[in-house]
Amino acid sequence: MDDLRARLRRSLSELDSRVETEWDAIPAAVLIPIYQEEGHWKLLFTRRTDSVDVHAGQVSFPGGQIEASDGTAISAALREAEEEIGLNPADVDTLGQLNPLFTVTQFLIHPVVGFFPWPYSLTPNPSEVARTFGVPIDWLSDPKNLEVRERRPMISGPNVRVYYFKEFEGETIWGVTARITLNFLQLVNVESR
Repeated sequence: MDDLRARLRRSLSELDSRVETEWDAIPAAVLIPIYQEEGHWKLLFTRRTDSVDVHAGQVSFPGGQIEASDGTAISAALREAEEEIGLNPADVDTLGQLNPLFTVTQFLIHPVVGFFPWPYSLTPNPSEVARTFGVPIDWLSDPKNLEVRERRPMISGPNVRVYYFKEFEGETIWGVTARITLNFLQLVNVESR
């Protein structure tokens, strides 16, 4: 455990999470929650309810818009994780941030990496989260579980490449959540492309 944690802490300290844009992107933050269960490292994902306004029914990491009162992306990610899945910020060992990503929906997402203890009594907010589930990092890093598809953009322009992980326990990780996951896997030197 300490080896993965130390490698991530070292790698994250070398990244620059600042970004400049020529347009107004909506700042957001997500938490990439990492835990160990039965000797396997896992990432915790959520599936959003069908009733939320943005990305309804999709698999995501806990997160949302950065509010002025948050101060930092890390604070926002921890606040959102507590609101969405009942993960107490005091129980999360945050290691740093991956590089931010732009989305086609005009968000600038700041992914925050953090470990939490397992077992843990998560309490998903039923108005936002339909379920939580863990996916082993070993499974995510297996290239046969990843696909790249061409997809029409939401706005005009050429088709774009979209990453999809194959279905895991009935859930499909795709789009920006898949991109964040791939960036995380690259950081821990797990080749999945």
